[in-house]
Amino acid sequence: MTLPLMPKATAVWLIEKTALTFTQIADFCGMHPLEVQAIADGEVAQGIVGYDPVSNAQVTMDEIHRCEKDSNARLKLLATAMPLPKRSRGARYTPVAKRNDRPDGIAFLLRNYPQLSEAQIGKLMGTTKETIQKVRDRSHWNASNIKPRDPVILGLCSQTDLNAMVTQANDRLAREGHAVPPPPMPDADEAA
Repeated sequence: MTLPLMPKATAVWLIEKTALTFTQIADFCGMHPLEVQAIADGEVAQGIVGYDPVSNAQVTMDEIHRCEKDSNARLKLLATAMPLPKRSRGARYTPVAKRNDRPDGIAFLLRNYPQLSEAQIGKLMGTTKETIQKVRDRSHWNASNIKPRDPVILGLCSQTDLNAMVTQANDRLAREGHAVPPPPMPDADEAA
C-alpha cells in the first residue's frame, strides 16, 4: 500500500483538523491506531508540525468529509502524476566486507558466461575492465586465492540483473550469427 508523504506529520494534521477516527487515520498513514491515539494524547510526535495532505494533493477535502460521515469508510490516497523513480541497474555500492569476494564473482562469470562482455561484467559487478582483465589473465594480486563463486550467492548482484545481462548477451550473439552457448551446468561442489 502506498503511504502519504511524511505519514506522522500527516497524522498530526488529520488529528488536529478533522473528525476522523484513530483507525481511519492509522489506516491512511500506515500506523497502528494506538500510535495515532498517543499522538492525539501528546505522548508521541511532540513538536512535529502537521503536514497538510489536502494542499499537497494527496487527498481531497471531499474524501475527508466522506470518511468523517462514515466511520467504516477509509481514506484513499490520490494517484500522483509524478512517476516513481526508477532504480538504476548495474553497479552499486559494494560494502568493504564483500569487496574481496568480487574477484571470485568475476572469475565465476568469466568461466560460466563467456558471452558476457567486459562492459557487462563491469556493470554487473561494479568493477573496472582492468580488474576483469587481471582476473582473466591470472595476474591479479590475489590470483592464487581466487575461486570462482556465484556472485548472486555472494550478494554482489541480483539474479534478475544477471539473467537480464545474459539474455542481452545471447541476443547480441544471435544477431551477430554466433552460436549461443548452453546454460552452465552446476559443478559437483556447487550442487552440494
